[in-house]
Amino acid sequence: MSECPVKLLPLQHIEGPELPPETFTTFQRSNMKLAGTVAMCIALIALSVSSALCAELSQVVRTLEQGYATLNDLQADFSQRSSIRALKREEKGGGELFIKKGGGKDSMFRFDYKKPKQQIVSNGKTVWYYIPDQKQVMVMDLAQLFEAGNGIAMNYLAGLGQVSKDFSIAFAAEQKDKSGDYQLELIPHKKSPAMAKLQLTISGDAVESFIAKGRASTPFPVVSSTVIDQVGNATRMDFSDVKTNRGIASGKFTFKIPSGVQVIKNR
Repeated sequence: MSECPVKLLPLQHIEGPELPPETFTTFQRSNMKLAGTVAMCIALIALSVSSALCAELSQVVRTLEQGYATLNDLQADFSQRSSIRALKREEKGGGELFIKKGGGKDSMFRFDYKKPKQQIVSNGKTVWYYIPDQKQVMVMDLAQLFEAGNGIAMNYLAGLGQVSKDFSIAFAAEQKDKSGDYQLELIPHKKSPAMAKLQLTISGDAVESFIAKGRASTPFPVVSSTVIDQVGNATRMDFSDVKTNRGIASGKFTFKIPSGVQVIKNR
């Protein structure tokens, strides 16, 4: 272990795939948010030591990988901050998320935004993006979100991805933030318009537990994640009240389109 200074990692910015011309005006920002949220969530996925000391990079990575290997499902509160560079605009939101890992492309997720009121739901094949205030729901194939090299994010959603195989990993300029959590910067080996860089903050307590016990005991040690795209946009999510492996039912990831709602198919 080595000494390390303390400094917060700066936030950057993301955007998502472009909508067809007929829906571009209405759903431009919504679709950006959808892709960022999905990529985000997936990339997602103790005995104390002195706060002046840092673990080796390999120990932090193994805390993440070995912990994630034991994750079957996840429930957590989240706060989200997204910025779209071209629009020079920042949006904030938050709510509750659910993820259920599966084999291949059968993983499912659900984001219930409390502010603004929205839902993003996927049963592993279809994605529904519901905006109650506009009485509209956008429907698309999940695979469509990961075209043009975005399959890395799908790998984590399916529980198949391993950061040490898919990314070049390094500590951020400062290894630890003010809370004593570790900050990683990950560059994907495979280029993707939606992900140029992934920044992860890993629980310092989870890393210290791994060092003390020789094995990971936290299925989801991610404190926050920031996905940065090729043009410098980013979406950051901070996670709290995390619950893992509670046996979330698959029915949680179905969506029934309300009557009187306009359906926009983006396929």
